[in-house]
Amino acid sequence: MTPQRVSLITLGVADLAVSRKFYGDLGWVPKDEVPGEVVFYQLHGSVLGLFGIGPLAKDQGRPDAKLGTGAITLAQNFVNEAEVDAAYAKALSVGATPLKAPEKVFWGGYSGYYADPDGHPWEVAFNPFWELDADGNQILPDTPDAD
Repeated sequence: MTPQRVSLITLGVADLAVSRKFYGDLGWVPKDEVPGEVVFYQLHGSVLGLFGIGPLAKDQGRPDAKLGTGAITLAQNFVNEAEVDAAYAKALSVGATPLKAPEKVFWGGYSGYYADPDGHPWEVAFNPFWELDADGNQILPDTPDAD
C-alpha cells in the first residue's frame, strides 16, 4: 500500500446539525454517521468526516486544545470557469461565507474561496494545466523530473 495517500479528512465543527445541513444543501449525502456525534461522506478514494470540535480534541488525546480553522484549504477543481462560478454561487446560496469571488489568478487558472459554517475554507477552481477524469478525480500531468 502506498504511503502517499489520505484516507480520511475530519473537520471539527461547532454544531454538527448546522454543518450536516450545510453540506446536505450542497448536495452531499452522508454514507455513515453516529447521530449527533460524527457524519461521514464517501469521496472518490477517501472520506470526509464532520466531528464536534470538542469531542474531536478529546479523541486526539488533547481535550483542552483550542482547535482552529483556516490553516488548510480543501479544494474542488472543475473543467471550466462556468462550473467554478456555479459551485461558488451554490455554496453562497446555502449559507457559505464569501472569502474571494472567482477570478483569473496569477498561475493561469481561475479560482475563488468560500468558508463553511465553521470557517473551513474551500477553494473552487479551474486549472487548465491539470486533467479531471469523468468522475472529477484530479490527474496530475507527468513531468520529466517526477519519480
